[in-house]
Amino acid sequence: MTDDDTRVLYNDTCPLCRFEIDHYRAAAARDAAPLRFDPLDKASHWGLTEDEAARRLHVMQDGKVLSGLAAFRAIWAGLPRWRWLARLTGLPVIRPAMAFLYDRIAAPMLYRAHLRRQRRH
Repeated sequence: MTDDDTRVLYNDTCPLCRFEIDHYRAAAARDAAPLRFDPLDKASHWGLTEDEAARRLHVMQDGKVLSGLAAFRAIWAGLPRWRWLARLTGLPVIRPAMAFLYDRIAAPMLYRAHLRRQRRH
């Protein structure tokens, strides 16, 4: 890994998250994109607890930790075939709507599912 790599901290216990990250991982490998992926058990290396990390997607880019939509946009911007989505979700009308959907609906729903999986184990 180099200093130019974008690191992704994701919930590897979440089937949906794992599916999506596996897709990004394959795209990064295909395009030789500087993306690296860390599972939840690496959260402490990011200054987060596993519980904090499980609540939303995190990306470290240029020494800065991004989360939520900003994290997704960093991933998409690093993948040639996904850059259009990074640009689209950065538009002034779309960015707040997408951030709201992720922050208020998707992330809490995925986190609740994570907690249910944790209770079963």
